[in-house]
Amino acid sequence: MTDSVDRFDLSGRVALVIGGTSGIGHAIALGLADAGADVVASSRRIREVAAVAKQIREKGRRSLEITSDVLERGTLENLHAQTMAALGKVDILVNAAGTTKRLPTLEMPETTWRAIMQTNLTGMLRTCQIVAPGMVRQGWGRIINVASLATFVAFFEVAAYGVSKAGVGALTKSLAVELAQHGVCVNAIAPGFFPTELNEMLLENTPRGREVLMRTPMQRYGHLEELVGAAVFLASESASFITGQILAVDGGYLASGVNQ
Repeated sequence: MTDSVDRFDLSGRVALVIGGTSGIGHAIALGLADAGADVVASSRRIREVAAVAKQIREKGRRSLEITSDVLERGTLENLHAQTMAALGKVDILVNAAGTTKRLPTLEMPETTWRAIMQTNLTGMLRTCQIVAPGMVRQGWGRIINVASLATFVAFFEVAAYGVSKAGVGALTKSLAVELAQHGVCVNAIAPGFFPTELNEMLLENTPRGREVLMRTPMQRYGHLEELVGAAVFLASESASFITGQILAVDGGYLASGVNQ
């Protein structure tokens, strides 16, 4: 009888989490470390980067303290170069940086539109262009993009965010098709409603928040740790024949028609 292999074990893998110091990215960074990966969680603020690196090291994993900004390609190139120099490779890339702003679409300044697109979509492209070639060379990689329910359906007065996240879905599928022959799987997670610093003002005790709960069959918001399993799965050997998919973790929101 042979020993069973844990196909969810990420031991020996190196993960890079962009936007990994708060909200969804932070939860995923810690979850990947719990699953065995060495994890570099990066964002713009060194204090937050250092705090998460400490949390990861306390789990017995390696980490680095390197800031980056998805709006500045040079900072992403530096992050990748330093990670490669210190840890030797990047097996898993998680793109979790994001921003939003609520405005009527017809009144939205082009500067605001461009800023949201640059962070949520073009910044993701930059990171993939920098990190994925190394995965191609080593013949193995996992890219996990954070999409949104807005990838699929529209939400009132957040058009720029929705268009950027629809673009994330298209980018995920395009990269999946181009990189599949090189052993790189590219997928996305579409979280339902998880209160974070980014959205809590829109959700907590508001008509919008009450409508969200009414439309969610589980009748509650998600907890950030409930996203971890999906990320670990997509990063693991268990997902070796899965690419170009957008996995909704949403309490049934997208499946919902009439709930009563």
